[in-house]
Amino acid sequence: MAGIMKSLRSRFQKEANKAVENYTASVSFDHRLYRQDIASSIAHARMLGRQGIITAEEAELIVAGLISIREEIECGDLKLDQALEDIHMNIESRLFEKIGDVAGKLHTARSRNDQVATDMRLFAKEALSETVKLLREFQRALLDLAETNAEVIIPGYTHLQRAQPVLLAHHLLAYFEMFQRDVERFGDCLKRTDVLPLGSGALAGVPYPIDREWIARELGFGQISSNSLDAVSDRDFIIEYQAAASLTMMHLSRLAEEIILWSSAEFGFVEIDDAYATSSSIMPQKKNPDVAELARGKTGRVYGNLLAILTTMKSLPLAYNKDLQEDKEGFFDTVDTLHSTLGVFAGLVRTLSVNAGRARRAAGESYTLATDLADYLVKKGAPFREAHSIVGKLVRHAVNQEKSLQELPLADYQSLSPLFGEDVYSITVESSIDARDAPGGTAPRQVARALKRARERLQE
Repeated sequence: MAGIMKSLRSRFQKEANKAVENYTASVSFDHRLYRQDIASSIAHARMLGRQGIITAEEAELIVAGLISIREEIECGDLKLDQALEDIHMNIESRLFEKIGDVAGKLHTARSRNDQVATDMRLFAKEALSETVKLLREFQRALLDLAETNAEVIIPGYTHLQRAQPVLLAHHLLAYFEMFQRDVERFGDCLKRTDVLPLGSGALAGVPYPIDREWIARELGFGQISSNSLDAVSDRDFIIEYQAAASLTMMHLSRLAEEIILWSSAEFGFVEIDDAYATSSSIMPQKKNPDVAELARGKTGRVYGNLLAILTTMKSLPLAYNKDLQEDKEGFFDTVDTLHSTLGVFAGLVRTLSVNAGRARRAAGESYTLATDLADYLVKKGAPFREAHSIVGKLVRHAVNQEKSLQELPLADYQSLSPLFGEDVYSITVESSIDARDAPGGTAPRQVARALKRARERLQE
């Protein structure tokens, strides 16, 4: 195995320092690219054979060797050597052992620079596909919970203070919209990821009659890169994924925070299923929302990975620099973190139990119908700002009397405005929700339409 590395160091008089070998090695994490590396190498070898750059027999010998190596890796029979630096050299070294010097022809018309860039784009494309799939599953979980609890009313909040009643389904659909934007962002990222860099060489292109369009079709790329310098040094697609992942994790973290609050004794709107909660090591009564808390906490890791790659890229001159080896660990971690969080969170949401009675009572407390009273006066001719002032005084009076608005006598209402009549007592939590029947509102009719549209969007 040392032979291939020795040939790469023919320009040097000394062997690499062992500490340097350890410091520069990446096989401990880039081994994940073995499938992508072998796939791109097979396509490259076949193209070389088609173009007469190597013989057809040599190409098929290389391909057979690569397929055999893939099987060895997947069976755990190939021990990767850190001295060979990365997964690419480990595969090439093993290919030499299996088929001899013909293996040396595989690297004709390519560099590790365009090879690695191709592998990373193949990995990113697969990650994007899986991300969208998991996002869709999570959206389905949200819709299932919303439809199961279509009539449940909860207090809506601003500044974490009870504000106005809303349907729980309407609240959950707000998150559906967030994750829909995430789906679209990842889909848009795929457009710029779906570009083949192979054939760019180290930085200047290659002096062989290669067929890049054929390789693109063989590997499933929609287009080929336009500039060899950009192709080997571009990591925008990784940054875009990490940025989109950061937004998705932020959305998950917001929902996690609400589930943590709603499941507390102070709120009591939901109960987390036992399978998605943990206990305390000392307090037997505790049921901790650890899944939601970890989702909230892991969001910071994903943010950190985004900042790390942005910082790595910010001052790199063209074309390839070894700094770009740092594109992988954070990216892999972000993909793993996002995918595992989406998967476990979908299960948590699907198994949530909703305390409809507790939520409905909370929706009617804390003077949440005050805005409806202001709207009542407006419909009777009062300017909204005047109505706002009148109801504010009414709320202050009710607070001082330690009464709800419904408990105040009509005389108290009429002392502030003669526009109040007996019909003021017809204002309820239910009427408040029914009244908000404009598109995008929380009225049952609008929410039912929104649920239907959401289901249709999942089928697109």
